[in-house]
Amino acid sequence: MARLLVLYKTPKDTAAFDEYYRSTHIALAQKLPGLRKYEISKGGISTPAGEADLYLVATLHFDSLADIQNALVSPEGKAAAGDLANFADGGVDLYFFETTEV
Repeated sequence: MARLLVLYKTPKDTAAFDEYYRSTHIALAQKLPGLRKYEISKGGISTPAGEADLYLVATLHFDSLADIQNALVSPEGKAAAGDLANFADGGVDLYFFETTEV
């Protein structure tokens, strides 16, 4: 399995971010080829030292790193990536990695 982790920093207008993310961006991301599961954080994001500078975490599940890479270069992936500028004005980081159960 592999994961695409999307870390959204706190936007200027959290209400506008929430509205756009839920009404527009989720639908774009759900079209990524090879996507198996899509989860988002609920509520605040904390660290052992206190509140994090993150607003939302999205975890997208795929079968492999190759599937993630193919999804990102697909027309659907380009549309989802291009959409980030429409709402993620606080900044966003994407990480992808393979996973294994222990």
